[in-house]
Formats: sequence, C-alpha cells, structure tokens
Amino acid sequence: MFEHRVGSTPNGTAMWGKVNGAWQSMTWDEMAGRVQDIACGLHNLGIQAEERAAILSATRPEWVCIDMGILCAAGCTTTIYPSNTAEECAHILKDSATRFCFVENQEQADKIRSIRTQLPDLKRIIVVDGCEEDEFQLSLASLKQSGKAWFENNPSAYASRKQGVRSEQLATLIYTSGTTGPPKGVMLTHDNWIFESEAIDKLSILQPEDKHYLFLPLAHAFAKVLEIGFIRLGVPTVVDGDIENLMENLMETQPTVVGAVPRVFEKAYNQILAASKKASRTEQKIFNWALRIGRQVSALRQAGKEPSGALGVQFRIADQLVFSKIKARFGGRIKYFVSGGAPLSPEIAAFFHSADLLVLEGYGLTESSAASFVNRPENYRFGSVGLAAPGVEIKIAEDGEILLGGRGIMKGYANQPKATAKILTQDGWLKTGDIGQIESGFLRITDRKKDIIVTAGGKNIAPQNFENSLKATSPWVSQVVMHGDKRPFCVALIAIDEEAVRAWSREHGQPTGTLVDMATNPAIHALIWADVQALNRKRAPYERVKKIALLPQGITQAGGELTPTLKVKRRVVEKAHKKVLNALYAD
Repeated sequence: MFEHRVGSTPNGTAMWGKVNGAWQSMTWDEMAGRVQDIACGLHNLGIQAEERAAILSATRPEWVCIDMGILCAAGCTTTIYPSNTAEECAHILKDSATRFCFVENQEQADKIRSIRTQLPDLKRIIVVDGCEEDEFQLSLASLKQSGKAWFENNPSAYASRKQGVRSEQLATLIYTSGTTGPPKGVMLTHDNWIFESEAIDKLSILQPEDKHYLFLPLAHAFAKVLEIGFIRLGVPTVVDGDIENLMENLMETQPTVVGAVPRVFEKAYNQILAASKKASRTEQKIFNWALRIGRQVSALRQAGKEPSGALGVQFRIADQLVFSKIKARFGGRIKYFVSGGAPLSPEIAAFFHSADLLVLEGYGLTESSAASFVNRPENYRFGSVGLAAPGVEIKIAEDGEILLGGRGIMKGYANQPKATAKILTQDGWLKTGDIGQIESGFLRITDRKKDIIVTAGGKNIAPQNFENSLKATSPWVSQVVMHGDKRPFCVALIAIDEEAVRAWSREHGQPTGTLVDMATNPAIHALIWADVQALNRKRAPYERVKKIALLPQGITQAGGELTPTLKVKRRVVEKAHKKVLNALYAD
C-alpha cells in the first residue's frame, strides 16, 4: 500500500511538520527515501521478520516514517505513549520482547536506560533528536546513514524483504490503556490495517483534496487508523502532537478534516460559552439568537435538507456575526471532525452542528483495529456512534453486549491465551464489553458492561450517562466519577476545571488561592451542585446523585488516574478516594 502511494503521487505532499518553529513539508518520494534508510538501518542491526521495534515519541512526521520503516523491514511496531512511566515502559518492552526502541529525545532515552537491566531482549535505542552515542544508543541520523551504506551493498535485499511480508504477519502491538488491569498487547496484522484503509476509502471520509490534521498520539489505535487512511488515499497531512498549541496550529494550517477525542470538544465548548457570558448584553442576545437559528438549520440538515427562504438568509447572517468566529478557532475550513476514543456528549455534538461544525462520532476498540462504526458526513445521528464500517459484522448478545466480527479483529493478546479466550469466542466474535442497541442501523452505546452500577436496592445505572452530561453542561467540571455500586444511593467525585473556576471566583469576589482552597469553598460547591441538581431533575429518583465531593486535586494522568487517552480509571479513582466516598455515606 505504501509503495503504491509513493509510486502514484511521488511529488505530492505527504506530511507537514514543525522544524524550529516553522512548518516544513515532505513529499511522498522524500518520505520513501527516509523510510528506506530506516528500514535498511534496521537490517544492518539484524532485525528479523516480526521482531519488535518500539516507538516512544510524540506525534510527529518522524513517527510515521519510523513506523513504515519498521514495517518495510518486515518488523512489528510496538507503540508506547511518551507519557508512560519508566515502569509502564518496562512492562511493555519486556512483554513484547522488543529488540529496538526508537525514542524522541535524550530524556526518553534516559527513561529507558533507567530500566535497562529489566530488558534482556532490548539491544539498542535510537534517538530521534540527537544524542551522545555509545554501545547502547545511537542517533536516528546515524541509523539512516548506516542504512544507506547497507542498501548500497545489498541493493536487492530491501525489496526482497518487503515482498516477503505476508498479510497475516504481525504489524503492530498496541497495549491497551489499562483501565481494568495491566495493559495487554493487542496483536494486529498487516491485513487488519489494510481492511481499515479499504473501509476509509469506501466511506470517503478522507479524500485526496482534503488537508488532514493528525495530533492524536500515534500510540493509540484511533490515530493509527488515521495514519493508514492518509497513506492509502494520499491525503496531505499535518502531523503534530503539540496539544498545548493545538488551536494556534489549527488556525495556521487551516485543515479540512481533524480527528479528536471528546475532551477537545468539551473544552472548546466551555470556552465558547464562557466567552459569550463575558460579552455585552447586546452581544449575548446576538449569540443566543444565532444559536436558535443554528438549531433550526441543524434539525433540517439532520433530515437531509438545507435552509432556504427567510431561514437561509438568517442563517447566513448568524454565520457572519457568530459562527464564522467559532469556525475560525479551528482554522476556518473544517468540513467535519471525527470524534473517537471515548463517548461524546450528544449536547456538545448538537451545539457544534448548530454552529455549522459537524462532529462525526465513531466507535471501535483497539482489539477491532479501532474504526468499526462511524457516522457519515451525509448520514448521521447525534448520540449514536454511526453505522457499521464496510466489512464490519455485529450482533447483540442476550445481555446487550456488543459483539464484533470481520477482518479487523485482532489475532489475540500477546502471551495471554487465557485473556484472549475470554474476549474472543470460539467462532471469532469479539466481546467488546460495551452494552448497546441498534436503531435503523445506527449503534448507540449505553454503557460499559463492567461499569454498570448496581445499587443496594438492585437498580442498574449506567454512570457514563450522568458523567458525560455533567461535563457537557457544567463549565466548572473537568472530570467526574459517579459511584454507587452496592450503595443505597449514588454520589459523585468531581475534579474542578481550575481555569474556569478561578475566573468565576475573581468575577464574583471569591478567594482564589490554591486548588485546595477552591475545592473547599462552599460557594463553589453550591455552584457545581446547582448543575448537578439540574441534571437530577431529568433523571429517575434512583439515578440521581445525592451528594458530591470536590476533589482537592485533579484527576490526572500523572496521578495514575487517567489513561494516556484521558479515560478515567474508575477503580483507581475510587480506591484513591475511598475515605472521601465513605464520608459521603457516613450519615
């Protein structure tokens, strides 16, 4: 697939990346040269078919080149998040028997060196951004130089090794995020990724005339699918994982399609609403009027129609006065976003659609090669994860669990036959662990099977419904964990959005101080409790949250309570705040 892309559009732009603060492009032919040098450099180091080479780096063009270099050398890429701790890296590298590890910089190299004694299979680390070379580490530049020399001496061996790669051969080991236990290595083949690329091609979500922006961590299956998609279709892609400067970079590069996780939309939504509340009374009236018009147009478009007449004129005015400014935050040329990795609040999807920004939610697991369901640009339903991707098979078990089949399903978990047998049925169906239902072909996820709360009264509650709704409707909330399993009623642990709450405190004469000070301020508790009560009024009595606790520190990845893709490790949070939870039930 990669060779076909290079041969088809050798002079077309493959990627942009930032070099010393400036955007620099790379053609497909230039990319092929870098990939060849990396692959031949690995040959020079002695890599064998399906041997593991890990990538420990932020998302950048080099990540893609290294990945394709490993695959063109017939190796298998093991992915590691740059935020993983040394201990987490040790688990992945040891479990995968990785022989070579590409790291972004010396800081990451030192992380691996600190655990070297635990890794008997690891032979070399290759540092992307320069390094002091020794017997254990060398620079990417040196690897590529050795690759050039190896190719000159073995001109036919490179092509021979590539041609020998089989479709069933292992291509990628992606370790699960570990929300329910130690990460497991998901074994994905070349055919798994070709299947996904064929589906993306048929869906036409990415097209050659698009400008794609890829910022998600390439250690994650969602980003890997986007990588495979842009290579197959030849879509020029900005590759930059700098989340701190994401909005600035979007405005600079003006992409048409962006894949993102729900937290990006949640933060943007809250910032837009916060800005509108600070505006003058006249500007607030214009904003609210524009949203009313936008909601009418959204309803029409969901029915497959376009506004006309007076509504069409009003919508163009609303776009000029309000929506164009919102769209400009994302570069001003967005056709649609694709959201994945976690559930997206329907309220947030509806808000952006009212502002003329379409968010297409999708669904899949690492074990299903990520992209199994997705809403279409011309056929979508908010609150659903869309229609099955071409070739994906689905059935709903008697208990409501979603089962998936097709060419995207993994080979299994590396070194874990028992865990594999638990999640794959004998006839090849993948047990997703998600509860859902199909309505006119559209899949709706109602909850995680393992996350369902069963109260002391025997009531079953899906906590994500409340959690996602509160994050969508309360600008003061960063993360929330609903709790109530085997308890008489439900409560919630809430991490406040420090930036938003601090701004509110200044505006309302409340002391700011530290995060602890704000979390213990009765006025802030009352502020958030009002939002909780608003949601409670829409829920059955047994589903309501009766008490909340504002946490004196955030729910963070650094604290081990979030995965690298910002999913909450529910059990870890509950264990860490056991005393707080018990106090909520004390009386």
